[in-house]
Amino acid sequence: MPGLYIGSTSGYSGKNMIIMGIGLHFRKEGLNLGYMKPVGAMPLEKDGRLGDEDAFFVQEVLGLEQPVEDVTPVVVTHDFKVKAFAGPCGGLLDRIAESYGKISRGRDLTLVGGSGSMYSGKYCCTDGVSVVQRLGLKTVVIDRFQKELHYDTLVVLKEALGDQLLGVVLNDIPPAFMDEVENLIAPFLNSRGIKVLGIIPKDPLMGAIKVADLADRLGGKIISAHNKAERVVENFLIGTMQVENFMTHFRRSKNSAVIVGGDRSDVQLVALEGDCPCLVLTGNLYPNDIILTRSEVLETPIIMVREDTYSVAKKMETILSRHKLRDAIKIRQGAELVARHLDFAAIRAGLDL
Repeated sequence: MPGLYIGSTSGYSGKNMIIMGIGLHFRKEGLNLGYMKPVGAMPLEKDGRLGDEDAFFVQEVLGLEQPVEDVTPVVVTHDFKVKAFAGPCGGLLDRIAESYGKISRGRDLTLVGGSGSMYSGKYCCTDGVSVVQRLGLKTVVIDRFQKELHYDTLVVLKEALGDQLLGVVLNDIPPAFMDEVENLIAPFLNSRGIKVLGIIPKDPLMGAIKVADLADRLGGKIISAHNKAERVVENFLIGTMQVENFMTHFRRSKNSAVIVGGDRSDVQLVALEGDCPCLVLTGNLYPNDIILTRSEVLETPIIMVREDTYSVAKKMETILSRHKLRDAIKIRQGAELVARHLDFAAIRAGLDL
């Protein structure tokens, strides 16, 4: 039965979004789907059985119920790594192949999700390239724009996988780079035999995070307007500059949290009056009573954190680029993005569906 491996050039590239988008699309068309994530890097125990957090989530979204030990036959725990570094890892690919046989039996299509990049897991011979070659799967590789695209890696993967590389998806492309991607990079990749199956534009909602989740991830606490902790943050702005300069940048940044020192009440007040989704106050400094009162009146939460502004900004950058696709609204938006921008006809043809 046909199988499709979804991998990527780096971690946090949108594999789950693409898997769910493809799965929901083909399920609508009446296909009987299977799903597995051969290597689980996010161990989670559920009902006394060890699996992968992302795998549990994807199964739930796709409405699938399959044995945990077959969905994720290799779970990377601390003990697993200790054994893997201490000696040779024997039989892991055999275990994956056996589980794939069970999952794919009787299915029209089995979606196989990668973990990390296509080369993650090389230390124990469970990297994406090895899995794809062992199972004989067609492969879609996602390349997410992170300052640039990894076109060299895509060429290397084409050389490694040959005809097993069905194509690539270029994800999270900012508007400023869309013309270059469409008219320069995509034609280059196609000329090298790397079919571009989709170019997905950057969508602010997909990287957004709720204020409550942000506070938790930053290790801070919400000290005001607790009833608005569900507000959504799409970006952030650092308020270390003079108020006049800050106002210029602030007007251009919608739905941006403002990271500012707890002693900068001037910037804090401007941000609050400008309806930012939340303030992140650094240095473990409480704001004055005026700021707290305005925060409550305007229903703008304030998160207080211990670290300095620079450290918090670095954390924010990582959080917004790696925040998990979990909210129902994000799943729906992600599925719509995939439906609009992916070439499903080419995928069907490549899989002989």
